[in-house]
Parts: sequence; structure tokens; C-alpha cells
Amino acid sequence: MIPVCEPTLKGNELKYVEDCIKTNWISSAGKYIKLFEEKFSEFCSTKYGIACSNGTTALHLALESIGIKKGDEVIIPDFTMIATANAVIYSQARPILIDSEDKTWNMDPKLIEEKITDKTKAIMPMHTYGHPCDMDKIKNIAEKHDLKIVEDAAESHGALYKEKKTGSIGDIGCFSFYGNKIITTGEGGMIVTDDEKIAEKARLLRNHAFTKPRFIHNELGFNYRMTNIQAAIGLAQMENADQLVESRINNARLYNELLKEVEGITTPPEEDWAKNVYWMYGVLVEKEFGVKKEELMEKLKEKGIDTRSFFYPMHLQPIFQEDDERFPDTKGNYPVSDMLYEKGLYLPSSSSLTEEQIKEAVEKIVEIKNGK
Repeated sequence: MIPVCEPTLKGNELKYVEDCIKTNWISSAGKYIKLFEEKFSEFCSTKYGIACSNGTTALHLALESIGIKKGDEVIIPDFTMIATANAVIYSQARPILIDSEDKTWNMDPKLIEEKITDKTKAIMPMHTYGHPCDMDKIKNIAEKHDLKIVEDAAESHGALYKEKKTGSIGDIGCFSFYGNKIITTGEGGMIVTDDEKIAEKARLLRNHAFTKPRFIHNELGFNYRMTNIQAAIGLAQMENADQLVESRINNARLYNELLKEVEGITTPPEEDWAKNVYWMYGVLVEKEFGVKKEELMEKLKEKGIDTRSFFYPMHLQPIFQEDDERFPDTKGNYPVSDMLYEKGLYLPSSSSLTEEQIKEAVEKIVEIKNGK
């Protein structure tokens, strides 16, 4: 079975983890935390990096650090992983859903202003599957309405919007280092920002809002710390970060070349102003292919090729159909979001994927199209 994604651990990961164990620095203190934060913030061209326990806690911590509170509204994409919406709800605010644009699969900036109210405090664009959002349009709207921008960059390590790294464009950027991410620590997350006050607030809240003297707490904080072991893995990953990113891009180029003549398969977008890092190599299965997405996925698995479906839109989530003022309003139409889920799947995408594996995956797709 060719996995849909697996971590690429080919550097000093084991060496640094062994150092943590030998020196007994295995918890949330130790030299690797600071080193990883410095290397990753430098990678993103930002001043500050605040490591935390995962991508979801990064989003929640970011929202808390910019003052999102009960009754506020935060604009998010409808087509996203549920962590984006959950982080808003954890802050006792309400997610406001925006449909995608079919060109980039990201939040459609043209639809944002009609959803802004006097309760709106922030916009949280997500760079879907590694393709940057159209950030100039989003920034113009945010500036016009005095809103903060929290970039959900969980999937876009190293992606560029007009030569700017994702995560560095808004007020604050949030990353995930889950096992399938381009840069991984197994579990883990990071906030990056150029705003010193936001960084200080995030560091405070990340660790139960401890102050001096210790065990005196003036604010509600969280246990969102990253361990030194995770940071050790992250530091080793950063030593190969550019190569890990380029491997995904090279994989996508080969996929694009091999799939361009396969009728009914739409390959992923890349706008002229963007550098897509193809966290996951996603395709749309059109009716011309002759087999629906679900059947294609099932047949590929039988042939040893693992896949995953695109995200299930927020407006369709069963939990959000409940009558709860914290949950998003799921009424309305989200045609692009619906289309992406109906047609979309991603193929094996690991940075360590070989040319032979990519060719095998495409060969199996062609076989299925031809009824074999």
C-alpha cells in the first residue's frame, strides 16, 4: 500500500531526541523549544515564534491573544477542517462561514463583506492544501473594517503569496506539525507574528498564565506547551525544510504531467502570484472520468493506492445543525464548497514519495478509467 502521506524523518531527528532523553529534558523546557521557535520564525520571515501543542491550540491561542471573546464573530472558510471552526468556538465566539472560489479552492474574498457585522472582529483565511489565499483582497477588507487577520497556515509551510511566506502576511499566523504535514513534530503547532504584544500574550497564555511569584494567576491560561522532544524533531526538520517543501512541489509537477491527458481529472490550482507547496496533491474527479470519487477511491485502495476525501464542509457538519448560538449559521448556499467535497480527493503526497510510486498511482487511475 502506498500511503496517502507519511512523515519524512531523514535528518538529525533521532540524534536530537536521544539528546533530550540522555539529558532528561523531555518536557516543556529545554534548549530545543527556543531553537525550534527561532528557526521556524526565521523560515517564515517573522520576528517571533511561539511553539504549542498542536495546530488547533495554535489557532485558539492566536484568537485569545488578539482578544477574541464571547459574542464576537470570526469569518472563516466553509471549506476547511473542523479545527478552524472549533478554535473560534473555544474562544466563545461564533464562526461565520464563507464559500470558496473555484480558482484557488480558498475563501472567496468577494463574499466576505456581506457577512461583516458590528460583532465581527477577525478574518481567519485558510491556505487550502498549500495554496495561498488572495491576501491583498483580504487585507484591504480587514483594514477597511478594522479587523484582525489570523492566518490558518496549517497546511502551507513554505508557500508564497507574492514572495511573502504564508503566516507572515496577517497579524498572526498558525501552523500545524501533525505527522502528515510538510514539517512535522508528530503533534505540535506554532504561532508566528511580528507583533511583540501578541507574542508576549501568547507565551503567557500558553503556560497557564503563570506570573511571578509563581502560582499567582491573573488571567485564564491554557496548557498548550510543546515538549522538548517534539521541538527536537522540529529542529531536525528545519534543517531540511527547503528540501521537504521542494519534494512536494516536484511530486506535484510529475503528477500534473502524467495526469494532463487523463480526461475527467482536474489537477490542483496554482495562480501566477502564488507558490503552491501541495501539502496534499488534490484532484477533482469530473463526470467525464466515468467513475465517481467514492468508487475511484475504493478501487484505488484495492490496487494498493491510499487516498483521502476532501474536507466535509462546515455547513454540513452534523454537530453544527444543533441549535446553539456558538455554532455557525449553516443556512444558505455554498456551491463551491459542496462541489469540492463531492469531487475532491487527494493522492499519495509524502515528501519521500518516489517517482515510481507516483507513476504507479497514475497508472492505476488510468486502469480504473479504462474499466480494468
